[in-house]
Order: sequence, then structure tokens, then C-alpha cells
Amino acid sequence: MKKVCRLDGLGCASCAAKIENAVAKLEGVSSASVNFMTTKMVIEGDDARMDEIMEKATAIVKKVEPDVVVRKV
Repeated sequence: MKKVCRLDGLGCASCAAKIENAVAKLEGVSSASVNFMTTKMVIEGDDARMDEIMEKATAIVKKVEPDVVVRKV
């Protein structure tokens, strides 16, 4: 399953890379990418665990960039 989110307020490319690396390491994630220019995060992973993955990914985003709003596209 593939999920696409917009990261409103993403402020730096370094933070985007940190988010991408942390999300990619989550259990059940086959790939993750964060594009700083478009502020999009794309996660591919296990269908059955996608809700859990999205919760953890959102928590990672908030930890790295507390002011970012994660919106589903």
C-alpha cells in the first residue's frame, strides 16, 4: 500500500532527510521518501499495518519538526 502526505510547514532539507531515514526504518515500511521541494512524504508498506505506520510516521515528523502539520493527500 502507498500513502502520500503533505508536510505543511517543513522548514529545512536536513529535517526532511532525518524524517525520511527514520520512517524508512519503521517495521512494515518497504520504502519512504520525503521531498523537501514539494513537501510530500510517500510511504510504501504493509497494508495491514499502514494505520500503525502512519501514526508512528506522524510522531516522527512532530519530533523532528514540531510545527509541521501532516495532511493526507
